[in-house]
Order: sequence, then structure tokens, then C-alpha cells
Amino acid sequence: MRTVKQVLRPERLRQVPEQFSWVDQALVQRHFIDRCEARAAALYLFLVTVADAQGLSYYGAATLAQRLHLSTEELGAMRVQLIELELIAYQAPLYQVLALPGTQIARRTAPRVPAQTAVHERSAGPVSIAHLLDRMGRGRA
Repeated sequence: MRTVKQVLRPERLRQVPEQFSWVDQALVQRHFIDRCEARAAALYLFLVTVADAQGLSYYGAATLAQRLHLSTEELGAMRVQLIELELIAYQAPLYQVLALPGTQIARRTAPRVPAQTAVHERSAGPVSIAHLLDRMGRGRA
């Protein structure tokens, strides 16, 4: 079966940040990197590296696990971590690397993708005040 590439979260389409780097410096400045395990950061870097201009890629779980030296279960856990941090969206087999939460691009008031195609947010323990304020702002838009 052929995979159809489609943007999962159009309101979070990545663009080259002002500092001209696909890896947005806000990843460090806003402490997203501090809130994920090193293996999740490796998955994020891999996805950023292989994604197309819209942030999309569709590497299979077996290939990703092999390339990153993870078990399938570990890969799943790292993917959940990145989803909970709102760094990626996932709808098997398609990944989308998202604009970072709180960035100007992510704050645009485009409608969210319908629930059947969006990855739902889950609470993952402690989150930053900036993240909570960003979530509260989205609810009012």
C-alpha cells in the first residue's frame, strides 16, 4: 500500500527560524531538550534530519529502531515523549516535526486538525509555566 503524505498539523508547519537553522535554538533556550531523554532527542534529531520541507517523514518503526539502536518498545516510549512535548505529531506511518510550542509560527490562529487525525495531548508530569500559558492562550484563540 502506498503511503500518502499529508500534513498532520498545518497550524504547526515548520519554517526556517530567524537564526537560520532547521534545529530551532528555542529547543535549548526554552528547555525542551532538558525535558526529554537523550534517546528521545536522538529520535527528534533523526526526524529533523530526514524530514521534507513540511517536516514530514515516514520511516518505519523497525528502521528507526535499528538506526537509533532502540527496541521497538523504547522507540514507542521516545515517540510518546516527543508527542507530549508537542515536538512531533504522529499518525502511523507518518511523522511531522512541528514548529516549537510558543514560537510565533505555532501561535498562528489556524484551526486544529480534526480529532481523528490529530495526536491527542496527554499530561506527562511537570511542565514549564511558559508551556502552560501557551496552552491557555491556545484555548482562547
